[in-house]
Amino acid sequence: MKRRAIASLLAASALVVGGIAAGCGDDDDSGSGTSGGGGGDVSEVKLGVLVPLTGQLADFGGPGSTAANLAAEQVNTAGADTGLKVTLVTEDTKTDPQAAQEAATKVIESDGVAAIAGPWATPELIPTVENVTVDAGIPIVTPSATGPDITNLEDDGLVFRTPPSDAIQGQVLAQVVTDALGEGKTVNTASRNDSYGDALVSEFTKAYEALGGTVAKNVSYNPDATSLNSEAQQIVAGDPDGWVIIDYTGTWPKLGPALVRTGKWDPAKTFTGDGLRSSELPKDAGQETTNGIRGTVPTSLDAPAGAAFDALWTSNPDNGPRQTYDAQNFDAVILLALASLAAGSTDGTAIAEALPAVSGPPGTKYTYEQLPDAITAIQNGEDIDYEGASGPIDLDENGDPSAANYSTWSYTGGKLVDTGDVIGFTKE
Repeated sequence: MKRRAIASLLAASALVVGGIAAGCGDDDDSGSGTSGGGGGDVSEVKLGVLVPLTGQLADFGGPGSTAANLAAEQVNTAGADTGLKVTLVTEDTKTDPQAAQEAATKVIESDGVAAIAGPWATPELIPTVENVTVDAGIPIVTPSATGPDITNLEDDGLVFRTPPSDAIQGQVLAQVVTDALGEGKTVNTASRNDSYGDALVSEFTKAYEALGGTVAKNVSYNPDATSLNSEAQQIVAGDPDGWVIIDYTGTWPKLGPALVRTGKWDPAKTFTGDGLRSSELPKDAGQETTNGIRGTVPTSLDAPAGAAFDALWTSNPDNGPRQTYDAQNFDAVILLALASLAAGSTDGTAIAEALPAVSGPPGTKYTYEQLPDAITAIQNGEDIDYEGASGPIDLDENGDPSAANYSTWSYTGGKLVDTGDVIGFTKE
């Protein structure tokens, strides 16, 4: 496994550090657990799991749900002697903002969850936060919503995420494209017209131009359009040296063939981000629309418990193949359980206030393999630093990870191939 750092690039990151506000919420319990006056008093915590089982991110939803269940099993096994128990309520967000809000309302009002892992897509998360979870005083940890706008949401300190912001991925992607095409090359960009696609293209463009490259044209398209033929013609116009296209796997079977039909597009000169990384995409969209595409993704390849999580997953064939952001959802559930225990409460505000402390230093480091010791340490009033299956996490004042890794990947021979090239960053 190769590893490289881009510290000089990331030092110019646009991440803004601000103060985390105390969350809003009721003083009584909102879950099925018991509220206590100090760390370690809580016994049972009910968590919502909002995953895209259908819709444009359906490839990710099933494995994401499996990862959450694995996390609950790990917590419940580790807490068997102490009475700590996690109960999950899982709902399908359909990769749809309205459905995500309805799912959040259901698990909060009908099921009484104390906190939520999810939603997954940035366009789902933002309205869910603004219209549902903040008013209810419920904290969320999203495993995959990477939009830069999430960092500074008016969220009362209730929104967290286990993957890093696309303010970072845009810079990583710009460096990857520059390394592959050479300095000073011209690319066309294209993106789904939403808070994920347009934002990541914007971050890429700033970073790529700072590295001496040129973005000749950007095409922002409606992913729900019946046809993307005209947009495909715009994307290939001007004979660029390459393309950067940000999309979801559910849309690519429509856009990819449209690009092929132009006769001017080359997937081997095309780069993308995390939203198009799926082992199912070559089958769903066809090899001619995928072979040669390269991309970036937050990775667990070099995570403290990454190898152990992979072994845990593959130990049961019923889990099926792993998928993008499964480790991040695993960590989201465990973090929420540990934060509730540390807070001694199932009150949303208390859980939110405890999340940064259990996710990072100072404190003794524990991976999920040492959960019994971590639980005991919390019950003894000790500080812990959870080291995740997806990365060190170390949540900052805005609920973003302070440290994480990216890797590169490609579609080769009809298969998803991870290169093993790990790009690390630590926020300074």
